[in-house]
Amino acid sequence: MPEQSFAALCVRLCASLGPRPNWRRGVRMSTGLLCLALALPAAAQALPPTVATALKKAGLPADALSVVVAPVDASQPARLRLGADRPVNPASVMKLVTTYAAIDLLGPEFTWATRFYVDGEVNQGLLRGNLHVQGGGDPKWVMERIVAALEAVHAQGVTVIRGDIVLDQSAFQIPRTDPAAFDGERLRPYNAAPEALLVNFKSLLLGFVPDAAAGVARVSVEPPLAGVSVDATVPLSSGPCGDWRSAVQARFDDPDRVSLAGRYPAQCGERTWPVAYADPDRFAARTIEGLWRQTGGLLTGQVRLGPVPAKARLIHAAPSLPLTDIVADVNKFSNNVMAQQVFLTLGRFPATFERSRERVLQWWAGRFGPRVAAPVLENGAGLSRDERISADALLALLRDATRHPQGAVLRQSLAVVGVDGTAARMGERGILKNALGQAQVKTGSLRDVASVAGYVQGQGGQQWVAVAIINHPNAPQGRPVLDAVLEWAASLPR
Repeated sequence: MPEQSFAALCVRLCASLGPRPNWRRGVRMSTGLLCLALALPAAAQALPPTVATALKKAGLPADALSVVVAPVDASQPARLRLGADRPVNPASVMKLVTTYAAIDLLGPEFTWATRFYVDGEVNQGLLRGNLHVQGGGDPKWVMERIVAALEAVHAQGVTVIRGDIVLDQSAFQIPRTDPAAFDGERLRPYNAAPEALLVNFKSLLLGFVPDAAAGVARVSVEPPLAGVSVDATVPLSSGPCGDWRSAVQARFDDPDRVSLAGRYPAQCGERTWPVAYADPDRFAARTIEGLWRQTGGLLTGQVRLGPVPAKARLIHAAPSLPLTDIVADVNKFSNNVMAQQVFLTLGRFPATFERSRERVLQWWAGRFGPRVAAPVLENGAGLSRDERISADALLALLRDATRHPQGAVLRQSLAVVGVDGTAARMGERGILKNALGQAQVKTGSLRDVASVAGYVQGQGGQQWVAVAIINHPNAPQGRPVLDAVLEWAASLPR
């Protein structure tokens, strides 16, 4: 029963049992005790003073917050619960659903494979035909692992390709999207869309190294993109580091060139800048061609899209990192595109978002039954205006994981408050003391959402689950509220 309905019932029942002239004193006392017992769950709705104060300072109403703090033991009642049955937007905390489903359905040792095929004769390093690269959904096929795979192909006798490199993206059947559609930030790597052959998160990494003697900063770029030029240097300036990215006046709108028209502050020292490529549909082709040539390969044709023909012969399969490692990256660093790759994998191949949603909801029903309301899913990453889940449902998930044979994989994937991942800087607001190093959480953030969910060790050694989600236009100002919830949980005695 929702807590508000339960509280109202208690009030009505106690009122109906109020003292009457002909009641004996003992009856009135029994009635009072009964009312007190019934009111105890409702009392858990009262916010701790530190949380209430943080809400007030943030200018947020109490109904903007959904919160629950409860022991990991599901047989014990919550110590704090307010608005916990309400479906709310959890932002990236939704990744807990995707990753826990993957741990349960796929297993921690699950791997993806990127497969290489040839459709012609190979003789003395020359392939007379095409090299086919078939994506299997690997969420972290980054530069060093792509290089290792291409070197393995060279070791199979393929160095010169008298034909094309053909990329097979058919394992995922998803619509093309505009990377600026979500929030207008098309060059932010977090907006990269998933692909069966996801290459280096569709992002470039620019490096800047000051050379004082030459008066310039040396510029590097990874990965190398075929047909794309990048200014090799940018003049140094003597000003403060400040907003150095604006100072270099980078232009990324031309898919064939990255230009730097400004100056780089020498005081910044060495810096890196991850940025999404302007033409994401061509990123995989340009990267693979660039790395093929960088690793000593030659190509007479082009890099293009296409399916692997039935006659093609497998020469190498490059395994991904195990799911355990992928889940750690998804949760600890809140990687959106990796989360979507995992989510799509749950839908089986060829994967669609609809199939993945159906499978995760089937899993949820089998795991939790009708007693726990199912989430509303879109892409499983929380990068959504439409995804919804209640704090109660997240509590059930986190409790369930403590009993799962592989549940430790989920817990170990969470960021440690004040130590690493997205929670590394949470202690800088000065609210957290007991919770520093004692809470493992998943954080979430959108323009109108601030959220946190995870495990907290209390003062008496008791393990608590804490979930706090703010949905409000001023949600970003509510981060201290989430800190206050974690600190209160960490201060609880057994």
